[in-house]
Amino acid sequence: MSDPVRTFTMDSLEWEPWIEPVDLAAATAEQREALKVTPSNMAVSAYSLVLAHDPEALAQRTPLYNAVMYAPRGLPRADRELGALAASRVNGCVYCASVHSRRFVELAKAPEVVERIYDKGPAAELDERRQAVFDFAVKLTRSPPSAGEAEIAALRRVGLGDLEILDLTNAVAMFAWANRLMQTLGEPVK
Repeated sequence: MSDPVRTFTMDSLEWEPWIEPVDLAAATAEQREALKVTPSNMAVSAYSLVLAHDPEALAQRTPLYNAVMYAPRGLPRADRELGALAASRVNGCVYCASVHSRRFVELAKAPEVVERIYDKGPAAELDERRQAVFDFAVKLTRSPPSAGEAEIAALRRVGLGDLEILDLTNAVAMFAWANRLMQTLGEPVK
């Protein structure tokens, strides 16, 4: 067993499950379809193999995740990643935070933003646009009713339109669920 990682990092982490992943070689046709695996393609994460215990849910999860995080229009990807990072930081999901911090830095070229978020948590101070996105994500993660009219107005003031606000809400809400799922089924390791 590897050593669990308990502090936020931009390092690439592994994830170790607490329940037995599906054995890909023995997976059912339904599980393989949900994983979109052919016999020659065996590079599937332990997380996906754990989720494959419920192939129907996994078959819905992957397209939803891709639609929310990679849609070609609406909110820029960097802002979606910032929202996912904020949710992951608030929820204490070290693994997801590491993934989304790296993606944010790749897209925004702003590692100092991640450092502030890791150091200060929800009290991080960012530039005006990122602050509005971050504050909305923090409030939505902590208590959905607290992300209301005033927070929407703040997003509009920094230039977000309806589709962009919906995209941000979808990304943050997805990670409220995804963080809990991942942290319940395993832990990040080096």
